[in-house]
Amino acid sequence: MAPPKTHHFATIDDTTIHYFEIGDPSLPTLLLLHGFPSSSTQYRNFAPLLADKYHIIAPDLPGFGLTKTPSDYVFTFDNLAKTISGLLHLLNISKYAVYIFDYGAPVGLRLALEAPDSVKAIISQNGNAYEEGLEPAFWAPIKKLWRTENSREARDWLRNNYLTLAATEMQYTAGFPKEDLKLVDRSQWNLDFTQNQEGRGNQERQIDLFYNYRTNLSLYPKVHAYFREKQPPVLAIWGKGDPIFVPPGAEAFKKHLKNAQVQFVDAGHFALETKGGKIAEAVLKFLGGVSF
Repeated sequence: MAPPKTHHFATIDDTTIHYFEIGDPSLPTLLLLHGFPSSSTQYRNFAPLLADKYHIIAPDLPGFGLTKTPSDYVFTFDNLAKTISGLLHLLNISKYAVYIFDYGAPVGLRLALEAPDSVKAIISQNGNAYEEGLEPAFWAPIKKLWRTENSREARDWLRNNYLTLAATEMQYTAGFPKEDLKLVDRSQWNLDFTQNQEGRGNQERQIDLFYNYRTNLSLYPKVHAYFREKQPPVLAIWGKGDPIFVPPGAEAFKKHLKNAQVQFVDAGHFALETKGGKIAEAVLKFLGGVSF
């Protein structure tokens, strides 16, 4: 039986990172990186399914969950990755597999570019690395923010339309089979909203990350070169009904990775809410063939 899940705080450059840990530390490490607008709580039910075989670390990214940042923290994906890299160094984790979802993808991929020999495998669950994965209608207002160079008008539109309880609920319900919606924990989107989006400070941080997301697209060529040259083991397992990161983004991994495994589950963005067991089975099978 795996040890119980424990909660910890670590300080990296004046940022206090909250993370949970489960599994024997002598086992291979799996880093779980959450996405917008959630936190490590999205892995609350998933991590225990893997903990008999893996040592799991699941941090709250800066700007999310219980992680606390100093007033001068600049919310960019480079800085999010730098903070998580600092946590890994502090915990003396030098080799690991990484599970990337949504915002966790640009963070995890930066970690892989920084230390490719440390990342032994990548599981991408609706974690994008190709422009084909961006659903046009959802991303149009964010791309307008990029085009207008962070204009107040574009920021306010996103504040009033994407940083709302209704928009958060949409991410947990759109694209799921109707009969599966009863499996989705409604408390999750309420927690995500109140903890990570409600209030002016949270809104400004989140819109800063919307604006900075453009840097992830400019990083894609380096990511693709890393895939092509290093050929890391990759499993892309996506909720096929995701209204934000669509299935062509999963299929695109095959362009640069000879042995990429691509699977789909009948779910939306937060696929773990309804298909966590099936995804855990796929992850365990995939990682069973990885050398740590």
